[in-house]
Amino acid sequence: MHLYKQYLAIILKSKMEYKASFFLYSVGVFLSSFSVFVGVFFMFRRFTNVKGFVYSEVILCYGIFLMGFTLSEMFARGFDCFPTLVRKGELDRILLRPRNIIFQVLVSQFEYGRLGKLLQAAVMLAYGVFESGIHWTGMKILTVALMIFGGMCLFSAIYVLYAALSFFTLEGLEFMNVFTYGAMEYGKYPFAVYGRTMLRIVTFIIPYALVQYYPLLYLLDRETNAGYAFLPLFSLWFLIPAYGMWRFGIRHYQSSGS
Repeated sequence: MHLYKQYLAIILKSKMEYKASFFLYSVGVFLSSFSVFVGVFFMFRRFTNVKGFVYSEVILCYGIFLMGFTLSEMFARGFDCFPTLVRKGELDRILLRPRNIIFQVLVSQFEYGRLGKLLQAAVMLAYGVFESGIHWTGMKILTVALMIFGGMCLFSAIYVLYAALSFFTLEGLEFMNVFTYGAMEYGKYPFAVYGRTMLRIVTFIIPYALVQYYPLLYLLDRETNAGYAFLPLFSLWFLIPAYGMWRFGIRHYQSSGS
């Protein structure tokens, strides 16, 4: 942990060499995510609810989902940039170091610029908390924490899977953005609004619904079963195939020769 903090300090110091650029980038990220918030706002100016979910409930849902995604962007950014390491042959240097490979990839990048998006998620979450009319209990606060944690782990697993595939393609696969940024686009609303088929896909194949829709039902008292609060923990199973693919890629890695 001490070494990890040192890496974070080094990355922050490098970012602060160009303070104006860092600030403007963070503001740009905030405004880009804020535009999504505005889109939802104008949609609800036209319609009072979407499949029974009102504006404040949708904002709460999206704020939680966005926070989990943004945290994964910040902490697991190294896996998103991993194809560049493979293509340039820089992974060879990492393999020679006496440290865990996953740790080295994690500390290779930390996206401080996503603080703007994290702030946006916090604002949306705060609005949803105060305007949704939920009677908050310790269990419901824990549910929100598990939703954020589960979302962060799920999106991080997708980044690991994306990195693992680059062992065989050398280049990043752009279609994987469907499962990150595309999922965030759909995640603006509870996944049930897209129909039963979509809900099954995001429950049993890539378990977005376990960190978004089902625990949200418990928060809104539409489900009284406290087990719904712990469903985000079941999404962690997706880490298993992601890590398995990573180990498979490491065993079959051949240098790009760059």
